[in-house]
Amino acid sequence: MEDSLFFLIRTLTDFYLLAFLLRFILQWIKADFYNPLTQAIVKITSPLVNPVRRVVPASKSIDTATLVVLITLEIIVTWVLITLAGLSVSTFPLLLLVLYRLVGLALWFYSVSIFMYVILSWFGQHGYNPISLVLNQLNEPLLRPLRRMLPSIAGLDFSPMLALILLQAGLMAVPLPNFLR
Repeated sequence: MEDSLFFLIRTLTDFYLLAFLLRFILQWIKADFYNPLTQAIVKITSPLVNPVRRVVPASKSIDTATLVVLITLEIIVTWVLITLAGLSVSTFPLLLLVLYRLVGLALWFYSVSIFMYVILSWFGQHGYNPISLVLNQLNEPLLRPLRRMLPSIAGLDFSPMLALILLQAGLMAVPLPNFLR
């Protein structure tokens, strides 16, 4: 029972944190903010980001308010998870775990995102799909350099497969305890 409750708390909080991470990334890559998916992410995250925006100064290309909220929430979530696991940790190791969890969340998200991008590319050629447009905007900055290194072979693009392998290797290299993954 405790394991399932821990899993549920970790998963739900990770999805909420993912919304803030996505908002940060979408702002950074200058994605289409009129897209319905992007609008949903903005709507979910605005109650926490807008008050912080009044206090935290804006940067030219980085959404600092969203970054502050994301890091603050991750600190709280990581501390709660560690406490629920019956452990205690001092400030510096906690901040290190927060950094590792954010890196792991980003790597996991891009793995899922590229996988969805590939699946939609097989079926989504016949019309407008707002999700595929956002996935294209998110994944092309990662795939473009890989396409230069690994050109198409017989018309097949292997850059998503290489990206997935590299992302998974990066995810495995993140030094997180299993209960925080």
